[in-house]
Formats: sequence, C-alpha cells, structure tokens
Amino acid sequence: MRDRWLLSTAVLVATAMLVADAATSARGAVPIVETATVDGIIHPVAAEFMRSAIAKADADGAALIVFTLHTPGGLLDSTRDINNAIINAKTPVAVFVGPAGYRAASAGFLITIAADIAAMAPGTHIGAAHPVSGSGEKVDEVMAKKMASDTAAYARTLATQRGRNVPLVEQAVMESRSFTEQEASTATPPLVDVIATDVPDLVRKLDGRTIKRFDGRTVTLALAHAETRTIEMTRAQRALSAIAHPQIAYLLLTLGTLGLTIELWSPGAILPGVAGGICLLLAFFALQVLPVSYAGVLLIMLGFLLLVIEVKVTSHGVLAAGGIASLFFGSLMLIDSPLPEMQIGLRMILPVTLALAGILLFLVRLGVRAQRTPSITGESGMLHSLAEALTSIEPGGVGRVATHGEIWTATASEPIAAGDRVVVTEVKGLLLTVRRP
Repeated sequence: MRDRWLLSTAVLVATAMLVADAATSARGAVPIVETATVDGIIHPVAAEFMRSAIAKADADGAALIVFTLHTPGGLLDSTRDINNAIINAKTPVAVFVGPAGYRAASAGFLITIAADIAAMAPGTHIGAAHPVSGSGEKVDEVMAKKMASDTAAYARTLATQRGRNVPLVEQAVMESRSFTEQEASTATPPLVDVIATDVPDLVRKLDGRTIKRFDGRTVTLALAHAETRTIEMTRAQRALSAIAHPQIAYLLLTLGTLGLTIELWSPGAILPGVAGGICLLLAFFALQVLPVSYAGVLLIMLGFLLLVIEVKVTSHGVLAAGGIASLFFGSLMLIDSPLPEMQIGLRMILPVTLALAGILLFLVRLGVRAQRTPSITGESGMLHSLAEALTSIEPGGVGRVATHGEIWTATASEPIAAGDRVVVTEVKGLLLTVRRP
C-alpha cells in the first residue's frame, strides 16, 4: 500500500514538472515585437536612439522591430548611420509611416526604403528626398548636381537590394516627387509592402509573411500572439532631441546672446554670463543639425550690438530702432528651409523680438540714468553740495564749514557770517571754495 502511494506521488510530481516545463517553453516561444517611435528631425540623437533600439531588439531575440516614423527630413549622415544599422540588424526591421496624416519626407523616405518591411498608414505620404545644404548656404549648380546624383545613387542601391521601384525612388530624389500610400503600394514594383492602420494591424498582416533580408536571406515572420514591447528614448536623448528643434534653438540663441550682453554691461555679475554661455553652446549644437542661414545669425548679433551701442552713443533712438529691425529680420532668416516644420513662425518671432528689445532698452535706460546721476562720493560728490558756515569768512580769508558730516576749511570771495548756508563751488585738496546760494 505504501509503495503504491509513493508511486502515485512520484507520478503526480513528474506530471506537474512536465506541465510546468511545457508552460515555460510555451511562454518562451512567444514571439517578441519591439516598437519605437521617431517623431521629428533626423539628427545624431535620433540616429543613436534607432541604433540602440535595434541593438536591444537583437539582444532580446525579437522576431521584429517596428519603427513608427513621421519626420520632415534631416541630416544625410545620420540617415546613413540609421540605414547601416537596419541593414546589419539581426532582427527584421519594419518602418511604419503613420499614423494617418503624417509623412516621411527626405531622410525619412530613404530610411523607409532601406527597411526590411516598408509600411504606410492610410492618408500618409513619402518622398521629396532631394538633398539640400545642411548649413543653409546656397550651393552652385555643379555642387547641387553632385549632391543630388550621389544621393540618387545611394537610394537606387537601397531600392534595388530591397526589390522596390527604382525609377520612382530616383524621381523622389532628383525631382522631389512625393507619393501617397496608394501610389506607393500599387506601383510595379511597389515602393512599400503593406498598408496598415496601426502597429497592431501591421503585426497581424505580417504574421506568416516571408521577407528577404538585405543579404539575400529569406525569413518567415511568426508573429502570432506576439508580445509587444515599447522602447522609449532615454532622458538624455529626449532632452537633446528637444534642443534640436528650430524654435528651441532660436530661443537658446537669443537668450544666450542676451545673457552675455548683460554680463558685458555688468562685469562680475557671473550668473548672466554662465547662463548665456550654456545657452549658446546648446544653441550651437542645435544649429549644427538645422539648416541655418549664417546671415540670419549675423543679423541677430548685429541687433544686439546696436542696442548695446545705444548706451554709449546719443542717436535719438536710431540705433535702437536699427537693432530691433535687425533682430526681427535675422530671426526670419535664421532657418533656411521650405519645410513648415522647420520654420520659426511669426507667433514666436514677434513676442521674442519685442521682449528682447524691451529688456535691452530698459537696461539701456538704466545705464543712461546711472551716467547722469551726480556722484555722491569724492571731490565730484562735494561740488554743489550745501554746507553751514561754523565761523565767519572774510573775502579772500578762510574759515570753517560743515558738510557731509565733516568739518572743512573754506574760503570765499564774499563775506560769510557764522551760521549762513553756503554752496561748495570748488575743491582744492582740503580747501573748499564756497559762496552764498
């Protein structure tokens, strides 16, 4: 009886262990889909985020990583870094242009073409990938053709390897052509592989689909009951990405210049100089990413300079008016890009320009008032001050007077009686010259 009980117990324990192992294996077999969102300009911070997201997906053994992309474009160098990470990823990479109403233009188009799976949401568009100078400078016709030709060759390479429509890709680069999701998906061959409403819909449509990797290998995606994990930017990446926004860069540039201007007016204040220096360094980081017009930067600097000179030169407001105008037009010219997302609107420029002009003119007024205020110390502080005669003073003689809480030797060209109120007209060493008021 006892042996039977022990045997039954052993069978139950073994069965429980097998069930537990089966459940653990089942859980381990659940595919992982990593998702990440790239919203904004393609710059080094965005490239670092996408590279790290791909590295994490590779380390987790994910079945797929999906980047939701909506961008007006960005730097070609950062785009190449992102595409290299996509090409060399162990995990299949899908780029999903969405949600509805968004786009992946310029650099975003090249990233979409480079992905293992290119997907779009209804109401989105891609394209307009003609290269422009990242510094905002105008380039000559020969250099512009070289840039466009180089970018077109790069795009054709990606499209050929991915089996996408090479002529349309070249038109997007050379002619700045854009395509809706219907145009992109119905082309022969297509530009994109899937039309999906959102990421879950995309994952459902990709389940069981066989894709071709960049190196020619084929992979069948098994995404049924997949576990979706979201990858977020780190705090440092979010902060740096926010700084690389045209309006934030503009604010940092103007505030940094204002801080250094105040420090020059009041040497030793320290705080305005330190804050201004930090703002300017952050602004220069952002301006390396954005298409900046150096003429706009110089006009902003000239505006501050003219407002500072107003303190020293009596111009009856001409310098101040010129400084305000220079600030305004420099702000309008600062970002040289036709994309609306890259522009600094008048709603930002007008308040900032007027506020800066108001602050600077207020400081100018304080400086002028300080220059006109009579000194109250030293010899200049003694001139024109009132005094009281303690003794009588004969013409050409000397006596004593009290002023500023002190007793001085004084002389006068007219008779002064003791107790009379007198005015100091001259100071020579320790001798005052006084007269009746």
